[in-house]
Parts: sequence; structure tokens; C-alpha cells
Amino acid sequence: MATNAIKKNKKAAEGFETPPISTEEVLTLPVESVFNRLGTSATGLTAEEAEKRLDVYGTNDVAKKKERSAVIEFLYHFRNPLVLLLVVAATISGLLGEPVNATIIYVIVVASVTLDYVQQYRAEKAAEELKKRVATTATVLRNGVKQDVGVSELVPGDIISLSAGDIIPADARVISAKDFFIDQSALTGESFPAEKMGESLKGKDTSSITNWNNYLFMGTSVISGTGMAVIVKTGPYTEYGAIVEKSVERKPDTEFERGLRRFGFLIMQITFLLVVFVFFINALFKRDILESMLFSVALAVGLTPELLPMILSINLSKGAISMSKKGVIVKRLSSIQNFGSMNVLCTDKTGTLTENRVTVILHIDLKGENDEKVFMYSFLNSRYQTGLRSPLDEAVLRHEEINIEGFRKIDEIPFDFVRRRLSIVVNQDSERYIITKGAPEEIAKVSSYYELDEEVSDLTASVRREIEQKYRELSAQGFRVLGIACKKVGEAKCVYGVADESNMTFEGFIAFLDPPKESAKEALQLLRKAGIELKVLTGDNELVTRKICEELGFDIKRIVLGSEVGQINDNALLRVVEEANIFARVTPNQKNRIINALKANEHVVGYLGDGINDTPSMKVADVSISVENAVDIAKDTADIILLHKDLLVLEEGVLEGRKTFANTMKYVFTTTSANFGNMFSMAGLSLFLSFLPLLPTQILLNNFLSDIPATAIATDSVDSELVERPRRWDIHFIRDFMVVFGLVSSLFDFLTFGLLLLIAHASPDQVRTAWFVESLMTELVVALVVRTRKPFYKSRPGKYFLYITLAVAVITVTIPYLPLHELFGFTPLSWWLMLAILGITLLYILATEVAKRIFYARVERTDPGAAYKLA
Repeated sequence: MATNAIKKNKKAAEGFETPPISTEEVLTLPVESVFNRLGTSATGLTAEEAEKRLDVYGTNDVAKKKERSAVIEFLYHFRNPLVLLLVVAATISGLLGEPVNATIIYVIVVASVTLDYVQQYRAEKAAEELKKRVATTATVLRNGVKQDVGVSELVPGDIISLSAGDIIPADARVISAKDFFIDQSALTGESFPAEKMGESLKGKDTSSITNWNNYLFMGTSVISGTGMAVIVKTGPYTEYGAIVEKSVERKPDTEFERGLRRFGFLIMQITFLLVVFVFFINALFKRDILESMLFSVALAVGLTPELLPMILSINLSKGAISMSKKGVIVKRLSSIQNFGSMNVLCTDKTGTLTENRVTVILHIDLKGENDEKVFMYSFLNSRYQTGLRSPLDEAVLRHEEINIEGFRKIDEIPFDFVRRRLSIVVNQDSERYIITKGAPEEIAKVSSYYELDEEVSDLTASVRREIEQKYRELSAQGFRVLGIACKKVGEAKCVYGVADESNMTFEGFIAFLDPPKESAKEALQLLRKAGIELKVLTGDNELVTRKICEELGFDIKRIVLGSEVGQINDNALLRVVEEANIFARVTPNQKNRIINALKANEHVVGYLGDGINDTPSMKVADVSISVENAVDIAKDTADIILLHKDLLVLEEGVLEGRKTFANTMKYVFTTTSANFGNMFSMAGLSLFLSFLPLLPTQILLNNFLSDIPATAIATDSVDSELVERPRRWDIHFIRDFMVVFGLVSSLFDFLTFGLLLLIAHASPDQVRTAWFVESLMTELVVALVVRTRKPFYKSRPGKYFLYITLAVAVITVTIPYLPLHELFGFTPLSWWLMLAILGITLLYILATEVAKRIFYARVERTDPGAAYKLA
């Protein structure tokens, strides 16, 4: 097969052995022969043998990140185009007889790259530690005992146990199966789940994977039933791994990543225009071409926030660690920004708005009278079903123990999300029964009779209305209700199917209560205050949902049923999703349509789910959230995992995400406005001066020193108003901010030059030294001003951020007097000139504070919504 060649290439490339059995043999050989080829048995491998095989076959990772040595990883950080341009320029400078300039540029470049490398290394380590806390496991037989093992540690020959909700952890051959249905649509394109069995393929075409009904594919998921399988291929040797080799799947960009890309384009455009303009003007003035080129490149570096990737890594890792302390584990670091920007949260009600501690309250007949037979049928159905046991089944089994010695299970017709019911077939003495439990309307559909007072009668239209009325009454009281039906069957067969669910006798109802969660009322108020609208998307009926929401004080705007959603076109749905906040009786596909409509309306949508049917919606949402006790496929899909399914935990995580976003924006605002002002000043002044206002090495040193405080910005305190509402990238806002505050900075640069040239009659070296101090000091202090919308003295910065800023300010003022000042072309300044520069810095602080008030007042007046995009 085509995939075998790929696997052989993988073996040669990575040094691991391929499993000693071909796909053809896996499909056609009996199970015992497969065991022999793999050197295993029905009791599984020993722990020692599994450890050996891990060394032979490698870890069970499809697209494991290649580990690079520390040296290679460090050099990899030089791939930034601007860094490479600087290295080339420094090399040319050295070859043309400017070794000092070349050395200084090299030192500054290496220092910047080292800082980036160290911080990213720490961020990645922190992220890996967090990921380990929610690693997916598989149930495997080791030493003949079932145990949970990390998926990456599975090897060929392992025997695994699977049930509904599990993700298939590797390619495997089915050993035994019971109503074992797999969703493999992502790999095969099949519309419906495929049933898997343990028999060998005989006389069947094995060229099409849709015919492989005894083979499990890595990455697919169990919909219903149970099965045992032996792993035959792991990691890159699986069918899924072969596909990944051809085309590595890339997750769609988050809202934050799209904004970051737009911001990059903005900086690129401004940088290009400024650099080209300055270079040609300097060349026309017949200045040294090399010096002009170095000056232009230095301007580009000065304008570009080249440490932004590092600052993002620091902020995100710091945010992830802070969120983990609040019970929120981040699997995908970039999702933190979306978490903070989220303004609509879609969730089911069970376990989120309710305690998910379901209790049986009633088991009644059609008259509403207590009926023990109804409970007995419910108990048998819950006791013998083998799929993913729901909280309702657990509640039935907890409620009361029934002696079922006389009953023997024959077969099971598993639950699915279309029929919304589950049946078991049992023998009692010589009698055989089908017992069905599920949504009352679905049970009524397959019933032709009803039993009341031990008398069976035809199920007439009027009785059907009574069933519906009783169901609605119970639901309106907040009960979750299931219908129970039974049928005696005469034909003694071993296998039963959906067709056998017909002409049944409706027995009654079993009602459950899942009380509202005590913390949910407070959490809903906090989410509303935080600017997050909650939308309930549930498969449950609208009456129960309304009752729960009313008890929690949830402001119900409109309830829309799944049947209505199915009849609404996409354009109309855009309006409906804004008007309604409860969607009841919806299917997974309808949930997807609702989420897509919200995204089309420019909302950042989160989805909280923990079940198999939640995973499609989690993939569609901007940020997918699950819980630690969710099924594997939900945890694997999630970007963020809550250690407790509680909206209070979620709200705390959202606030941490917003703090991370706010601190990232502080760096963007400070760097772009200060750098733009400095570079604009240098570009303008270079046209009128007979010398360059700053040497290339001085620009680079200025840029390097000004970025040092930014490494501590992740620890900065955040004003409460910056986390009150969700915020998003707004490139127009950033551009306006950069221009306004950049021009304010340039105004004081020109004031400084006027002082130096017209009053002090300073020499070129004195001008450069004085302006270096002034430009760097103003950039340092502006960070303390623009980091908040309040007057700067009313918002206390984080202590590390403040201390580092002050330390760099001291270094800036003392640089002209240090022994190595000549190396950078500096000269000592007189005391009165230094005082004058510090005085200009103080004036700059006041002017920036005034400009900040005017700027935000204008924004609020012309575009009030912009304040909630960025602030």
C-alpha cells in the first residue's frame, strides 16, 4: 500500500522499527495469529516488555515536535529578517574598516536574541508542565491488570479497552466488540458511524478502508458500545500518521493571531516607507552610503517591536500559570487571548447551571401514581446497558437496589443522538422482553399500547395527548423526564436492532431532579458584569430549561427550539441568535449553526462542553472549553480545561485572560508610540543636520535598553476597568494611538534639539549623547503613563516592572560618565544640560497625560465601542 512506503521512510529517518506485521495481515489473520506476530496475548504485555518496545518503536506521537539542541535552538532565533539584516550590515561594516561599530552591533544583537531565547525556553517549559496535568490516557492491560496509561506510552502489542466517549489512541485490530460503533468520518468521510467486529476479513476487498470493519483508526472516536483491541501501529506508522506526513494539520488562527498579523502588516508598511525615505535622502546629501544604510536599518529595528514574540511568550506563560492556580488549565497558549476577548459563552445547562447530581424523584404511571414496575424496568435498562453511562443511569442505580437474579441480558440496542433512546433485551425465566428508556416523545413514537392498573390498552390519540400533557407538567416543575416502554417478544434470536423497537407498551415516566448549582446565580451575575452573554444550548426540553434558568435569575430573552432552527435559513439565523439566549432540543449540527451565526456577527464565541456530542461545537467555537472529568474526545478537542465545571472558575479564568491581553497591549502601545516618535524625529532631523542625530550603534543600544523593562510587563498590575469588558484588536485604534503619542514625543525631541543647537551650541557628540538620554528617558516614562487610562499617579504599576524601569533610567543617565562611553560615541554632559534634559522629561510626562485625556475623550465621543476593543 502507499502508506507502507511512507512508513519505511519514517523508519529510516527516525531510527525506529516498524511493527512486525502488515496492514493486510492485520485485517485477514485470526486474532491469535495477530497476537503471535506481535508477540503478545489476551492478557497484554508486561510493564518491562512495554518499556522495551517504547525504545524500539518510539512514542505514540503522530507529529511530535523535533527536539533541537540548545545551540541549534539558539541559532534558530536569528531567523528574524531584521536580525539577519543587522548581522549582514555589521559584517559589511567590519570588512570596510569599522570593527568597533561591527562589534557593538554584534553584541547588541546577541544580547537581544539571548533574552528572547531564555524567555521563550521558560515559557515553553511552563506550558509543557501544564499540559501534563490534562494528558489523555487509555485503559490498557499491563501484567494482566487494567490500568490507565498515557497515550504517548502505548506500543504495538498493548491490549486496550474502549467504551463510548474514548478516542482511539492508535491503529488497532478489534478482538471483541459489543454494539461497537465508531465515528471515523474525519478519516474516511463516512456520514454514519461504522460498526466494528472482531472477525477477520474473508473474501472482502481490503483496498478500501471503509470495508475494514475489524480495524480501528487512530484519532477516531467511540460513539457507543464497548470493545477490546490490540494495538498494531503507533505514532507515525498509523494511517492517520501517514496523512499527517503529507499534510500537517494546522489549527485555524485565533482572533488574537489574526489581529497580530494585521498589526504586523501595519508596522511593516510604516517601516518600509520610513527606511526608504531616510536612506534616499541621506544618499542624496552625499553622506557615506554604508553609514546611511546602517542608519536606515537601525531605524527599522528601532521602529519594529522585535521583542513582541518574546513578550507574548512571557505574558501567555505567566497567564497560563496564574490561570492554573485558579483551576483553569491552558492547553493552547494562544487561546488565552481569545478567552479574554470572549463575549459570548455557549454551554449546556447540565453541570454548568445545575449540580449534575441527579436524583430520582418520581417513577409513575400515566395517572401520576407511584409505580414500582416502572422503576424496575428503568433499573434493568440502566444496569445492563454498556455504553457511556449517563448521570441519569447512575441516579437510577443509586436510588434503590433491586434483586435481578431472575433476569439475564440477551442483547442491547445502543443509544444514539437521533433515536434518543436505548433498549436492552432480557430473559426472565422463559419470557423475553425488550425494555426501552429515552426521551418521552421518542418512546411514544415506538409505542402502540399503554399499561395502566395492570391492564394493557391501545394507545389512542387522546392518550398520546395525555402522555404529552403529563410530560409537560413534570418538565415545567423542573424535572428531567424519561419515558419507559416494554414489549414481550416471542422470537428467540441473539441479535436485535432498531426495527425491533416497535409496537411497544408505554409503561410510564421516571423523573429526575438536577438542582440548580448554588454558585451559578452568582456566576451568572459576574459573567453579565464582565460583558459575557451566556447562551444555553441544550438537547433537553424547553420547560425544564426555563424552570432552571428562572430559579437562577437568568434573564430569558427568547427560547428557540431545535425544530425552529431547522426551518430557519442562515441569514435569518443571524438575527435569531442575537434575540434568543436559550436554544432547547437542539442537535449537535444545529449547535454548530448557532455558533457560526454568532461568529458571523463578529462575536468571539466560547463553547463549554464535556460530552461526545459537544466536540463538533467545540471545534467550531473560537475558544473551546472542557472539564477534567469530560470524555477523552472532548478533553482532546479543548483549548482550555476547567478542573471544576463551575462558572465561577470560568469567570476567574476569563479575568486572567483579560489581564494577559491588557499587559500585551501595554507593550504594543508603549513601544509603537515611543519608537515611532523617536524614529520620526531622527528621520526628520537627519534631513536638516550635517551629521546623523544618532549613530546606528546608539539607536540599537537605545532600542535594547528600552525593551528590558518590557520583559517584566507580564507582572504589571492591571486596572480593574481594563478587565471589566472583553477587548479585541483594533488596528485603527493602535495606528491612531501610535501617531498621536508619537508626535507628542517628537515635539519634545525637537524641543531638545532646539535647546542643544540654539542655546547650548552643543557639538555633534554632545547632541547625540543628550538626545540619547532624552529619547530613552521619555520612552521609559511614557510606559508608566500610557499603561493606564487613569492619571498615572492613581494607578500603581507592578513592583518588578517599576524597579526595572527605574534601574534602566539610572543606567541611561550615567552612561555618558561610564569608562566605556567613548565606545558608543558618547561624551560627558555638563550638570546643567543633564538637569535641562530631565526637566524636559518631566514636561513630557505632563504633556502626555494631557494628550491621553484628550485622546480618550475624543475616542469615547466619536466611537464609544472602540474603548471596548482596546483600551
